[in-house]
Amino acid sequence: MSSSVQAQIQVDVPYESPAEASLLSRPEGYGYQVVGDSTTQSLLVKGNQERLEWSLVDDSNHLTLRWPQRSAPPLPALLAAIEGAFACYPATVALRLQLPTVVHANLCAAGIAVKDSHGELWAYAELFWQLPTLWLTSPSMCAYPQQPILENGKRHPRRPPRPSGTVYQRHIPWLNATLSFRVLDLELDLERFNRWMNDPVVAHFWEEQGDLQQHRERLESTLQNPSVVPLIGCIDGEPFGYLETYWAKEDRIGAYYAADDFDRGWHVLIGEAAFRGRPYVAAWMPSISHYLFLDDCRTQRLVIEPRVDNAKMLRNLAQCGYAHVKAFDFPHKRAMLGMQLREHFFNERSWIPLPPHPGSAPRPDPRFTL
Repeated sequence: MSSSVQAQIQVDVPYESPAEASLLSRPEGYGYQVVGDSTTQSLLVKGNQERLEWSLVDDSNHLTLRWPQRSAPPLPALLAAIEGAFACYPATVALRLQLPTVVHANLCAAGIAVKDSHGELWAYAELFWQLPTLWLTSPSMCAYPQQPILENGKRHPRRPPRPSGTVYQRHIPWLNATLSFRVLDLELDLERFNRWMNDPVVAHFWEEQGDLQQHRERLESTLQNPSVVPLIGCIDGEPFGYLETYWAKEDRIGAYYAADDFDRGWHVLIGEAAFRGRPYVAAWMPSISHYLFLDDCRTQRLVIEPRVDNAKMLRNLAQCGYAHVKAFDFPHKRAMLGMQLREHFFNERSWIPLPPHPGSAPRPDPRFTL
C-alpha cells in the first residue's frame, strides 16, 4: 500500500502539534470533543454524558490506541477516539488498537478494524475514512437498490430521492472550524445565489449573470432534475459557495467518456471572497470528493470539466488528486476532463493537506513491517 501524499494541496496553516490537537467528531450523530495530549500520551473523548480517557502511545514506529478498561467502550466513542487519533497524528497510515477481545469480531465485520497475522487489531485510515457514519448526517445502511431505467433516451440506474438539509459535516483541524454541505433551499438561498453569480470573479467562468427571476428559474430547473443535487458549502454555518453535484451518466459529460453507472461529477463556485484562500480550498475540495464517495459505495470515479483556461482550478484539482485526462470541446466551451479514483483518494489520504506536520513522514504500513 502506498503511503505517498505528494499530490495533495500544501496549505499555509499547518495542523496543530499533537500536544495541542483537538477535534469535534460526530459518529452516528453523537457529538464528541476529542483532545490529544502527547505529553501524557492520552486521548480524552468527551460527550454529553461521557468522559472517557484512552492511552495514545507513540513509539515512533507505531501509534497505539489503548482502552484501559475490561468492559467494551461505546461504539460511537470508539469511532470518535479513532478519528481523534488520526487527527492528532495525521501522518499515521494504520493505528494499532488494544481493545477487549469481545469487540474484535464486530469491528472487523464492519471494516472498522483488521486483524493481522499476529492477531493484533489495526484501524487503517484508508478503510476508516470510508465509513459514512462519521461524516454523513443521514447515512444509508445499504446502497440504494439498483433498477435500470430509460430516461430522455439514456439508460441508467434509478437514482435515490434527493436528500434535504445538511448531508455532510467534517471538523477541519487547520481551520478549527466545521465544514458542512447542505442541500440548497430555493427561498433561503436565491438572493445569495444571485449575488454570487453576478460577482465578476464567478461570472468570468460561469457566465450566468442575471436577475433574481432568471436565477429562480435556473434553480427551479435544477431542483426538478433528479440526477442533480445542488449544495451550499458552509464554514461554521456561514455559506461560502455553491456546489452542483450530478450523476455523470445522465449529464452532458457522459457523452465525452465511457461513464459508469455510478460515476459522479460536480461544479463549484466560491461566492464569498474571504473563503477563496488555500486553507479553504484544502478543506472543501477534498471534502466534496469525500462526500460523493461516501454517498454511494459503488461510486469509483469522480469527474469534473472546468474550462481549460481556468489555470488555478486545474492546479488545485491536480493537487487534490484529480488526473487531467483530456481536453475536449463542449458546444459552449473547451474543457478539461478531470478524474479522481476512489482507490487513489483513500489510499493517498487526500483529505490531508501536505505536509500534515512539519518534517513528518507517513508511518509504514504494518503489513509490511511486522
